Amino acid sequence: MTTKKISKAIAKRGRPRGFELESALETAMDLFHRRGYDGVGIAELSKAIGVSAPSLYAAFGNKRSLFAKVLQCYVQAHGGWLPTALASEDTLEATMLSVFTQAAETYAANAEKPGCLIIDGTRNCTDAEAQQVTAGYRQATAQLIRDRILLTPALTAAAADSLANYAVTILVGLSGSARDGMDIDTLRTTAKIAAEGFAQALRDYLNAAPEQ
Repeated sequence: MTTKKISKAIAKRGRPRGFELESALETAMDLFHRRGYDGVGIAELSKAIGVSAPSLYAAFGNKRSLFAKVLQCYVQAHGGWLPTALASEDTLEATMLSVFTQAAETYAANAEKPGCLIIDGTRNCTDAEAQQVTAGYRQATAQLIRDRILLTPALTAAAADSLANYAVTILVGLSGSARDGMDIDTLRTTAKIAAEGFAQALRDYLNAAPEQ
């Protein structure tokens, strides 16, 4: 759902006078990114956005719905690097090195908001439904990577699943490490080692594939 569609949906509920949708979502995004879903309450969100709690509920329904809309905007604003990297015409090995390296650089780009909101926004979260929202995005990421992997001839679906799961695990690790304070040079080195591991696993799968 685009920001424009979100705006129309909220308008139907009766957006409070003076309520700026994009500003509200940016403010909420900043808070959720810095402290995670559980670390931000409705009272703080309302104060930061500049509306009362009832007005916030009227506009977004509840905290979980606000978080879901924030994630939609986050993907639009910050998620384009992954599809672009995967669309490269380079070899799969080179493409995944680029994916892991860009992830390391993206996750460490802002020292005040490190990591990926989708990956880390519900880390240790107690709200199962909020966790399901971020899990859906991670599954979509795995599918994007799996689709790129399957462009390599001779790879089985099972091999693609395994390699895609490996890749997502690396992205999760890079995001968490950035959030925990790992410096960019170490993250880049880790990304390079991870890409070498991916390349070796890919070779193993290809060598084990039956001859056509």
